[in-house]
Amino acid sequence: MTNPHTLILFDIDATLVKTGGAGIAAMVKAGRELVGEGFSAEGIAFAGRLDALIVPEMFARAGHAPDEGMLRTFRARYHAKLVEHLQENRAQATALPGVPALLEALRQQEHAVTLGLVTGNYAETGQEKLRACGIEPEWFAVAAWGDESPSSPPTRDDLPKVAMQRHHASGRPAVPAQRTVVIGDTPHDVRCGRVNGFRTLGVATGWNSVHELADSGADWAVHDLADTDAIMRWLLG
Repeated sequence: MTNPHTLILFDIDATLVKTGGAGIAAMVKAGRELVGEGFSAEGIAFAGRLDALIVPEMFARAGHAPDEGMLRTFRARYHAKLVEHLQENRAQATALPGVPALLEALRQQEHAVTLGLVTGNYAETGQEKLRACGIEPEWFAVAAWGDESPSSPPTRDDLPKVAMQRHHASGRPAVPAQRTVVIGDTPHDVRCGRVNGFRTLGVATGWNSVHELADSGADWAVHDLADTDAIMRWLLG
């Protein structure tokens, strides 16, 4: 009998990689080019949230209501500023403990595992962060990005479902909810997995502790992803 297939959906920031605040710095630079010094990250919550929510909030706090054209312009400038920042601050961008080994182990199980992303990042900037840390976006067969919620206002809770639909549409083996795992560093990640009936692994490499992630409902919460064998057993067991 063949092993059941497993779909594993990773968050990016503070789960797979850290970039020394490159995304926030690049957003602020891009916004200030468009609307001036009033564009700021002060008072904005970033962890676990969607870029599609964060960016309009930053504009609103600067006294602007951006139309679609301005948001497209901002997004292009943000991408360019992020590339510059990552190139100038290479030492700050790195994969988090255990991540390279875990991804390699999972990729060796491609007959039984599909890797995916569920993240608040825009596609082009999320991919830049991964590459800067030695992780190829192509390793992840499916992804749901921070502007791909069909709801209004957008919600992260939609994204695991989007990723699952893309997995099914790709012709890969069917995966039931109980064989799908969301891995992330915030209660937002835990919630978006739970509301879709998926298993959740909280990793305390961001702002939230193991206890906070467990209290938010994670099926398992760990300090980091360094214990490859234990995490592989849990993911595939």
